[in-house]
Amino acid sequence: MQEKLVLSHLRLVGGQMTDIVVEDGRIAELTPPGQGRGDRVIDGSGLYVSSGWIDMHVHAFPEFDPYGDEIDEIGIKQGVTTIVDAGSCGADRIGELAASRLGARTRLLAFLNISRIGLKRIDELSRLEWIDLRQAAESAREYRDMIVGFKARISSSVVAGSGLSPLRMARRLSSETDLPLMVHIGSGPPDITEIVPLLEQGDVLTHYLNGKENNLFDSEGQPLPVLLDARDRGVHLDVGHGTASFSFRVAEAARRHGISPDTISSDIYRGNRLNGPVYSLANVMSKFLYLGYPLNEVIDAVTVRAAAWLKRPELGRIQPGDAARLTLFSVEERPVRLTDSEGVTKEAARCIIPKGVVIHGEYAACEIRP
Repeated sequence: MQEKLVLSHLRLVGGQMTDIVVEDGRIAELTPPGQGRGDRVIDGSGLYVSSGWIDMHVHAFPEFDPYGDEIDEIGIKQGVTTIVDAGSCGADRIGELAASRLGARTRLLAFLNISRIGLKRIDELSRLEWIDLRQAAESAREYRDMIVGFKARISSSVVAGSGLSPLRMARRLSSETDLPLMVHIGSGPPDITEIVPLLEQGDVLTHYLNGKENNLFDSEGQPLPVLLDARDRGVHLDVGHGTASFSFRVAEAARRHGISPDTISSDIYRGNRLNGPVYSLANVMSKFLYLGYPLNEVIDAVTVRAAAWLKRPELGRIQPGDAARLTLFSVEERPVRLTDSEGVTKEAARCIIPKGVVIHGEYAACEIRP
C-alpha cells in the first residue's frame, strides 16, 4: 500500500480552491483547502492543478535522429503525464517503441507510421514499396493498447514523387481498421487544397498553423475554404509546433477568424527541446496565452479535448475513483521572450511553468527550462 498523499491549497483552473487526497494511486477525495488528511502533505499554495497534461504530438523513439527523444524527458519532467508519439515508428520497429514503455513513468500512446520504416528516413513515403498495409494493420492489432491511429506525413520532402498516393493508401488503411489518421502538412507539392479534402471526421490535421507557402491561410490572412470545410465536418485541428510548423503570423490570423486549436501539441524531440524554438509543451502553451486565449481554453487543449479525441475521458478529469494523473503548475507574471518556427519573437508578460506531476501514486517534481 502506498502512502496517502495530500496535495493542499491548490487552485482548479475554474478558480475553486481544494485539497486532493491520493491513495493507492487513485484520487480518494477532494476536500476544502486545508482539510485533507494523509501521510504526506505537499503544500501547493500559489499553484494551479489540472488533470495530467497530454501532448498529442511528440517523437519518443530516441534511436531516430533528429526526430527522437527519451520518453520521460518530454513527459513527466515537463509536466506531461501522457504523450502520443506521432509516427516515429512504422511496423518494422513499433515493437521496440512499445517495449520502451516498461522503462518510463510517462504514459505512452502512438500513431503508427504507414511507412514500415517510420522515421528511419525522413522521406519515408517517397517509395510506395515501403507502405505495407497488411503489415501495418497487423501491428495496429498487436499493439491495440497503444496505437491510436495512423500517421501520414504529406509534404514534398517526405512523399517526393509519390504525390497523394500515400495519403490515399492511408485512407484505405483507416477504413479497413476503423482507426483515424493524423496527417502532417507542410511544403508542397502536394497542394494543400488537394490534401485536406481527403481528411474525414475524427482525423487529425497537425501543423495547421504553419507559415509555409502551402499553408491554410491566404496572403491576406483569410482561411482557405478547405480549412473551413474540414473544421465543419469534424476534422481535429492540432498545433504540432515543431521546429518549422508554428507561425505567430498565421496563429494570429486563425485567432482573428475564430479558428482555435482543438489540441495544443509540441512536436518535440531532442533538438528542438534543447535548442528551441519548442523547449517544452508549457512554452507552446504560453504562446497561446500571449495570443489572447483564456487560461481555461489553453489547459483544456492539453487535457479535456485531447482526452476526448483519445476516447479516454478519464485522462481529462479530476474525479474521485479515477487514477491520479495530475499536473501542478504556476502562471507567472514576468517578461518572457517567445519564439516561433520562423524566428519571430514576441515579448509576453506571463508564462506557464509546470512544477510537478502525480502519476502512479507518487509526486515527481518537473525539470524544465521555462
